[in-house]
Amino acid sequence: MPKATTQFVCSQCGYTSPKWLGRCPDCGTFNTMVEEAVAPAAPVKSKLSRPALSRPIPLSKVEKEHYARVSSGISELDVVLGGGIVKGSLILVGGDPGVGKSTLLTQVAAHLAKEHKVLYLSAEESCSQVKLRCERLHLDSDNLLLLNETCIENAEESFYDAEYVVVDSIQAVYTETLSSSAGSVGQVRECASKLMRIAKSRGITFFIIGHVTKEGTLAGPKVLEHIMDAVLYFEGERTENFKILRAVKNRFGSVQEVGVFEMTGEGLFGVTDYSSLFLSDSRGIAAGAVVTPSETGNRCMMVEIQTLMAKTAYGLPRRMSLGVDLNRLIVLIAVLEKRCGIPLGSQDVYLNAMGGIRLSEPSSELAICAALASAEKMIPVEKYTAVFGEVGLTGEVRGVNFADKRVNECLKMGFKRVILPAKNMKACERFQDKIELVPVTYVSQMIKALF
Repeated sequence: MPKATTQFVCSQCGYTSPKWLGRCPDCGTFNTMVEEAVAPAAPVKSKLSRPALSRPIPLSKVEKEHYARVSSGISELDVVLGGGIVKGSLILVGGDPGVGKSTLLTQVAAHLAKEHKVLYLSAEESCSQVKLRCERLHLDSDNLLLLNETCIENAEESFYDAEYVVVDSIQAVYTETLSSSAGSVGQVRECASKLMRIAKSRGITFFIIGHVTKEGTLAGPKVLEHIMDAVLYFEGERTENFKILRAVKNRFGSVQEVGVFEMTGEGLFGVTDYSSLFLSDSRGIAAGAVVTPSETGNRCMMVEIQTLMAKTAYGLPRRMSLGVDLNRLIVLIAVLEKRCGIPLGSQDVYLNAMGGIRLSEPSSELAICAALASAEKMIPVEKYTAVFGEVGLTGEVRGVNFADKRVNECLKMGFKRVILPAKNMKACERFQDKIELVPVTYVSQMIKALF
């Protein structure tokens, strides 16, 4: 068997070199030479000895495969995954250090071990450390196997005896085919590819923990996310008890789903009354706070948007936003100045979506305008008033999806008035007897209705 060799390839331009170089001679960039394995050339076979080539199949003759789902034991995680764990899938969980990734997957592994064989491959902690965590979480199972190993080849045989495998973490394991250290771009890519081949050929489900960079993105090559079936981000501050799990990729479900967890001394627990987490008791008293119903996947959340304005001390006013795209905030400020005559050019504007939630859908734009107008006029918005709608550059309020579902959520949370786009009024007529509906066509009409 020919010996496997390696080469170094520039990740920017593709230049190859037999040894590592600090600077690529072709494009001139630094620290872009990545080690890759070079597969030996396969011997040329005659036409008679070649296996039969795969043939394309018409779409009508492709058999539909039904994916059976298994509950993880945590309802919020099942919702984010699209209804449960799909057998033979690769699930990547990323997050900051100490956010609770290992705690979450330890709970999942212990629940699955009640009926299945589960292997917990710990490359960063010893087996005794994992046992201490299980004792703290009051978890115990004879079917939960622990393995402390960093080499993929040494642990590969143990994978075949399990139905579910947790790898903690992908940056701490390595393959012997590369000489580079664990955590490098080449090692992460090769280890993930090897796990993917095992998962698809054997039907083993892998939970893989991944580190993040200081920018908050998953460390390693982008191909790490491409070969995964689901990529989940676990977010939250160390000092806060509430954590948010969001899906950025899911081949078996929606990527708009968000799960809310509470960290306690006995582990992570899903939060069912999640709408109250994103609402403060001071709304309706202080100016600059507005509530909007946000649609995330199959659920609707009531999220509070808060703004603060202060006279700028410099020539250029400052704009900052948390949970909302900064460019969208700048555009809405321009719409309020030009179409509604609200002067914001000399004000520093700070905006925050409460609870660490991210508002990526355009239906929150009208609520942002309402919060900005409230902060500028120093007039608080009524506590039980909700606002939603998309805002155009001409100042018009455009219709949004799932308007009836948003109004129904406002009704369940005890709100008395909803300001919504006029184009969505027909879909929400059945709620007129239960809640006050205020349809608006332009942002200026919304401001008059509020103040």
